[in-house]
Amino acid sequence: MPDDDNDAAGLSDDGTMDDDYELIDAGDGARLERFGTFVVDRPAPGAFSTRRSPDRWAAADLRFDRGQGWSGPALAEAEKGWTIHLWELTMELRPTAAGQVGVYPEHTEHLSWLAGQVTERRAAGEPVEVLHLFAATGLASLAMAGWGASVAHVDAARPTIAWARRNAERNGLADKPVRWIVDDAMAFAERERRRGRRYSGIVLDPPTYGHGARAASTSWSMERDLAPLLQVCGTLLADDGFVLLTAHTEGIGPSELYDALEDVVPPGRQGSAGASDVELHATSGAVLVLGAAATWDGRG
Repeated sequence: MPDDDNDAAGLSDDGTMDDDYELIDAGDGARLERFGTFVVDRPAPGAFSTRRSPDRWAAADLRFDRGQGWSGPALAEAEKGWTIHLWELTMELRPTAAGQVGVYPEHTEHLSWLAGQVTERRAAGEPVEVLHLFAATGLASLAMAGWGASVAHVDAARPTIAWARRNAERNGLADKPVRWIVDDAMAFAERERRRGRRYSGIVLDPPTYGHGARAASTSWSMERDLAPLLQVCGTLLADDGFVLLTAHTEGIGPSELYDALEDVVPPGRQGSAGASDVELHATSGAVLVLGAAATWDGRG
């Protein structure tokens, strides 16, 4: 299985992540992170090892426990919201009922690759239109828009779309060509297929399970729905287009995602593919595996 040999995004010259984010430690099923001024302790199923800096955990400002929710000395302040800087973008954070804070640091791991895909095409005078499914609060969408891409930003949760639009306003990107779409990924992709739309690139970060945008009866299941969605995406991708597919589902690793690319890119099409684990490296020396990624570059 080939590895994606691009440098990890969001890293400075000395190999550390942007100063507003730090993975301090990970282990025993949890991750200790610094988001700006707040140190956060929350679950991480991929943190199998023993904690390397156990003394650091007692200083957490916020802690999330499944079944109990958020606690910690800074909870009241954090619930008002705060901001951090990642990849020259200002992102709004606040604790959510699902144990998230509104930004996924692992998404920075492939921004360098996306930057190359967008900026090289723009430098060649090509228009770049990107379909971003399961697009969350907008880190990758706003980065790509800032590099000159037009983006269809699709997420099934209306509050999440509103959050992403606030991030666009914070970054002076509200006037960029981003379509903010509240819809199910499959429903939107099928409509675009019927319209005959083609995209320069497709970015997907599907969850294991999810709720639909329209009714309680609609839902997303990675096991059931990923392959059909990728097949539709294959009809939307330009011949020399690019794909970034990430997943955070137990049992789906780089090999499985690499094979899944065949649903988007038929065998025999010219291009280059790669796959790798999605990892964050803690300052303690711990390594946190947060899923897998596969990439396709139709330019070869």
